Amino acid sequence: MADVAQLAGVSKMSVSRVLTGQHVSDDIRTRVMDAVRKTGYVADAVAGAFSSGRTNVIAVIVPSLSSSNFAETARGINDVVEQRNLRLLLANTEYLLDREEELVRALLSHQPRGIVVTGGKHTTKTRAMLKQARIPVIEMWEIPARPIDRVVGFSNADAATAMMRYLYERGYRRIAFVSSASHLDLRGVARRDGYLKAVEDAGIHAPREITHTEWTTDMAHGAAMGHGGAALEEILSRWPDTDAIMCTSDIHAFGVIMACHRRGLSVPGDVAVAGFGDFELSRHCYPTITTVSVDAYGIGHSTGESLLAALDQSEMPNTSRREIARVRPEQKDIPGLVRIPYEIIARESA
Repeated sequence: MADVAQLAGVSKMSVSRVLTGQHVSDDIRTRVMDAVRKTGYVADAVAGAFSSGRTNVIAVIVPSLSSSNFAETARGINDVVEQRNLRLLLANTEYLLDREEELVRALLSHQPRGIVVTGGKHTTKTRAMLKQARIPVIEMWEIPARPIDRVVGFSNADAATAMMRYLYERGYRRIAFVSSASHLDLRGVARRDGYLKAVEDAGIHAPREITHTEWTTDMAHGAAMGHGGAALEEILSRWPDTDAIMCTSDIHAFGVIMACHRRGLSVPGDVAVAGFGDFELSRHCYPTITTVSVDAYGIGHSTGESLLAALDQSEMPNTSRREIARVRPEQKDIPGLVRIPYEIIARESA
């Protein structure tokens, strides 16, 4: 470390601050990292954490590692925090709250600088652990009713309601809804709430819901496609006059569309189909899928920025905190909230 400090023209303390992701000027950070590359210096992370009480680890918990959206979100977080020499420790819950509790307990034992969780619903023990951790906590992908700390997300319910309004405006009047196990797919629960609100507001028809109730971890890995196909059969059996189907994800929507093809039904001629998520397949299948688009990478990028701001606020002297703590105009409704926009993408299926 002394060689790095000498080459960079800074103190060993400044080198340590850079390597542990603490706040320093851009000039010092650049000089230190240039010196690290030139000297080939490799920091002893364990020894550094022991001596300083800090690690350079950010814990990130997502529902699934196979989901392209959550993979993009993790990439967005990493692209921001790695500029501070911080590293991700990534884990997935398989959409299970009890598993999230176990992971939070395990990850906090690694003394991360901050922790990111997906969604706003947690077990009582998880909430208590996160509140007592005394590190920045970011809840992402939703806007919880009772935030623990900072939030980066959007209202899944409002986004689903917006899609329903789009379908009503296009002339569809008997719209069914397809989702996964409601007690586990928490974002799906919120989207269902948005569907029900839109149906109630329109006053045109009663709700038509098909929910897959037998949850396995395969549901998080693509089995929802098969559920979409099965859901179409049940919808046509129970409500044969259905003219549109809204799905909780593009994966469900793709399954519905494939089942329509097998039945000889035209999409959207006989029945329109809408999804949620704007996955890659929705842009290239036939017909292309009308969907709700949310910038998954942008959620991650904003989460990383919010995390760094929280770290700066907690680790800098009090005289410097007021500037960093300023809330941007779009965040004024809830302190610490970054709202992520969503968009209805009109394509061929509806």
